[in-house]
Amino acid sequence: MGERLEGRQVSLWVATAGATRYPSLDSDLEVDVAVVGGGIAGLTAALALKRAGHTVAVLEAARVGTGVTGHTTGKVTSLHRLVYTELADRHGPDVAGMYGEANQAAIGHIARTVAEEGIDCDFRRVSNYTYAESDDALARVRAEAAVAAQLGLPSVFASDVPLPFAVRGAVRFDAQAQLHAVKYLQGLARAVDGDGSHVLEDSRVTSVRDGVPGVVETGRGTVRAREVIVATNVPVGDGGLFAERCYLHRSYIVACLAPAAPLDGTFISVDEPMRSILAIDVDGSRYVLTGGEGHRAAETGDAAVRYRRLAAFSRERLGTGETSFRWSTQDTMPVDGLPYAGPLTPTAAHLHVITGLRKWGLTNGTAAALILADTLAGIHNPWAAVFDPNRTSATGQAGGRSPRPDRAPQPQQPEQRTVAGLRPGEGTVVEIDGEMTAVYADPAGGLLAVSAICTHLGCTVAFNADDSTWDCPCHGSRFAADGAVIQGPATVNLAPRPAPSRAAGAVAGPPRSPANSPPG
Repeated sequence: MGERLEGRQVSLWVATAGATRYPSLDSDLEVDVAVVGGGIAGLTAALALKRAGHTVAVLEAARVGTGVTGHTTGKVTSLHRLVYTELADRHGPDVAGMYGEANQAAIGHIARTVAEEGIDCDFRRVSNYTYAESDDALARVRAEAAVAAQLGLPSVFASDVPLPFAVRGAVRFDAQAQLHAVKYLQGLARAVDGDGSHVLEDSRVTSVRDGVPGVVETGRGTVRAREVIVATNVPVGDGGLFAERCYLHRSYIVACLAPAAPLDGTFISVDEPMRSILAIDVDGSRYVLTGGEGHRAAETGDAAVRYRRLAAFSRERLGTGETSFRWSTQDTMPVDGLPYAGPLTPTAAHLHVITGLRKWGLTNGTAAALILADTLAGIHNPWAAVFDPNRTSATGQAGGRSPRPDRAPQPQQPEQRTVAGLRPGEGTVVEIDGEMTAVYADPAGGLLAVSAICTHLGCTVAFNADDSTWDCPCHGSRFAADGAVIQGPATVNLAPRPAPSRAAGAVAGPPRSPANSPPG
């Protein structure tokens, strides 16, 4: 299984925040608004709605902050690499400007919330940089700085970039921020819970239904509400609609012990391979977080190699020491580059969605939540048309069903082996008696088998050796070795199968996608 990797395989934010202990939903409940998902978007929306006088219930499948938001970089910024050049080219300057305005407003909202709720989350104002090392990247950086400045954003071109290695220049946005993501979410949860509102953990939602009232079902209880917001990474209960509009992107982060001098800012490169950099003090230790090595979830690769490349960059370019934590995450990327916040479908009356936050969820998720809070209060929000899930054109204007995007690449076939060759901690997908079967060898060498067919839309899962999970390469669902759902959109566990003998199972063919739904 190769040389052992340095560091604990857990997000720094999750590992250092302490665990929450909110109750599970174990009976029926009625509130004004039900929110599915205890991440940045769901909790921000819930608190805004509670402040507006509504009762809310947040249903989280696991624990607050342990999903996608708990695996973030911690950057709170409206400078998203070269996003303004991209959006202005694709959708025009008005849409690009509104996107920037929404994200700038999100920074201010987070800063005010930290102060008003007294949230101890290491919130710190910093400048954020998109930097260039090559001539080509420098030209792109200069163009981005000019476009963003024309849109009224706090953009300047900087030739002096506070990194410990030489770069050619950068776009700099001042008065941005960073924070401890999970501590911030836990602070939001504390503010939401109580006075008729609820935060409910270990309450995986199995279905949602529009109506009067809207209905949210779990395995142990039902929530009825006037309005329902689905704020999960990939929407629960959308029938695969957003699998046509988004694709899943996986990226990796290492947190390494840092030298004495802190980095004065947060950073992301234009040159490939992309590198994202942030430094933070947590519990008396200073860490540098280095992220990158991203790829579509449908693509395969050796996660251990990716972690080692990030650790080597951190050590050689940033002077860090050993790796303390390492983790990966999956983000939902909208095919047209704009997030989604609004009615789940053109005909939805009381069912709303937030998704497609394009790897910048702390600000895009906050902005999306504020859009929905205004919408539910009957207040016009200037960014709502840009984020509208039912926009019909590349300009981001509201309308009917969005156009069907080009099909994403088919998932690549992972390296497979027969059951007989599995070593402890390894897994593979094989065909046994005509059924695609996911087989895992536990640490003692015993075999555990479950169906390899994802319970969301029927793709074939693949084994993730670094996390010991079964991952759906089409729409991002992840399952534990025993088939239990870890991350949606799947809501049902992989079905158990009889444990095969070591002689069983021919190597399977390529993973399949359902005929009626393109992989996202």
